[in-house]
Amino acid sequence: MREITIRANEAGQRFDKFLGKYMDKAPKSFFYKMLRKKNITLNGKKAAGSEKLCEGDLVKLFLSDETIDGFSSRVILPSGSKNLRPAILYEDSQVIFFDKPAGMLSQKAAADDFSLVEYLIEYLTESGQLAEDDLRAFRPSVCNRLDRNTSGIVAAGKTLAALQELSAMFRDRSMKKYYMTLVKGHVSEGRLIRGYLTKDPRTNRVAFSETELESAAPIETEYRPLCTGERTTLLEVHLITGKTHQIRAHLASQGHPIAGDPKYGDPSFNGIFREKYGLRCQLLHAARICIPECEGALEPLSGKEITSPLPELFRKICQEEGVL
Repeated sequence: MREITIRANEAGQRFDKFLGKYMDKAPKSFFYKMLRKKNITLNGKKAAGSEKLCEGDLVKLFLSDETIDGFSSRVILPSGSKNLRPAILYEDSQVIFFDKPAGMLSQKAAADDFSLVEYLIEYLTESGQLAEDDLRAFRPSVCNRLDRNTSGIVAAGKTLAALQELSAMFRDRSMKKYYMTLVKGHVSEGRLIRGYLTKDPRTNRVAFSETELESAAPIETEYRPLCTGERTTLLEVHLITGKTHQIRAHLASQGHPIAGDPKYGDPSFNGIFREKYGLRCQLLHAARICIPECEGALEPLSGKEITSPLPELFRKICQEEGVL
């Protein structure tokens, strides 16, 4: 027999979903059979599986260790490169905001990748905030993603409730996201621009259109110039919608490609920056997040603003280009 006390990072989910994570190799029919026979109970009572778990609930598995372990995948703790280590901008018991460096993945693209998600789990286990066995039922994760070579703020939930609430804020756009970017040309005034994006999954490129096309996603991007130099403008961009490569493709469509952008940028313009500064990625930085008034797991975040300073190379280039 095994007893499991539901903790904060497991609360808020259906009982059957929790069991499916804890014993991820077991078929659903197994759980419902064990629930009917009271071989699995919740707070000492027979359960249906649809109950919403609360912190402190007691789950009892009247099963042998061999049965439980046989239905459970082995938990493998991540280990990876120490070369890219994100700074922590804000942390409390529910959430953590990282300053992701350019070159680091937000989430895995291949099985052997070490992304920000793996770093999050490594950090939480090494700091004693997460036990290896906790990963059977819940894996902390990031709530927003940045392109590999875009730097800046990435939010992560330590608990299921925080992860769900943070993710909802990104989806409903109540959390405001602002980026800093250096673009080609002179931008004299701010604009709110709208259009449509279509994505080609084969090439991982998006195409911008001002008219609606079949399967195209509507996008909105707002920007304002902060300072203009001889050949560049430093922009603050408000990302209203959050589609793949939205800022990069949208600004390029306006005749202001981002400096260093290998996918949507101007090759000759990029060549100048590569030769002069050694720049090999786009100068796009998630610099500021404004959080609305909130309750529940995110109450400590209510009304806060999380900021991230420009990376060293980004700042140096802006200074040399006369926009800082």
